[in-house]
Amino acid sequence: MRRHGYVPTRLVVSLSGIAGRTVRRCAELAADLDRRAVPLSLLLTPRPAHGDRTDPGSPALRWVRLRQSVGDALVLHGFAHPDRSDGGWVPGARLWRRGEFAALPTHEAGLRLLAARAALERLELSTDCFAPPRWLASPGTRAALRRHGFAVCAEATAVHDLRSGAVHRARVHGVGRGDVAEPWWCWALVLGVARAARRGGLVRLGVDAADLARPGPRQAVLDAVDIALHHGAEPTTYAEFVSPARPLPEAPSGAGRRR
Repeated sequence: MRRHGYVPTRLVVSLSGIAGRTVRRCAELAADLDRRAVPLSLLLTPRPAHGDRTDPGSPALRWVRLRQSVGDALVLHGFAHPDRSDGGWVPGARLWRRGEFAALPTHEAGLRLLAARAALERLELSTDCFAPPRWLASPGTRAALRRHGFAVCAEATAVHDLRSGAVHRARVHGVGRGDVAEPWWCWALVLGVARAARRGGLVRLGVDAADLARPGPRQAVLDAVDIALHHGAEPTTYAEFVSPARPLPEAPSGAGRRR
């Protein structure tokens, strides 16, 4: 019997860093998750930095469309932020680079969102879900997302339903950086997901395709998924946090008639 106030546990697994050089590893992870009936939320940057341009017929985008057709969700992941394998870490500085949308005012964020959406359309893709680079979005960015018709904003510590105003609190669990500390990061990932799944509510796992090249982090991701499922987590995607669009009010009877 479920206790009073029971909140079902939901599991969201997102994948970033999708590109031609990583698509094979992405496909292998997706196949492993298919066997577990776990869909992916695919975080895609429509204009990758460092000259790694994409086109509608590229292997990476063909794979993204294939995954959408079997139930994965597409999530806009910024516009043109650097794709750094170090996660934005600046050596010796003890700080991370700010994300592309971390401090933007509403107007500037809106301009970038318009450019990102146009770039996505040129790739023959569309979505109303957004996850900012580094998972950091300013209040101005959230306002711009609402203004431009986006429905979901997934940030570092919460998922915002931009239509209803609901906020689903949960932090993103992921593999940290550093070769020496890698075993610790892998252990911390599995332990953190296990604790979150036992508490119930929302469990979020963020995977960078670059990490899938190393056996330790890759296995840690699968172990984290398995332990969340063991605790009864229901797999879902960020697209499932979209509230139904509010219907437009009906015009009063006789409105618009000329006398």
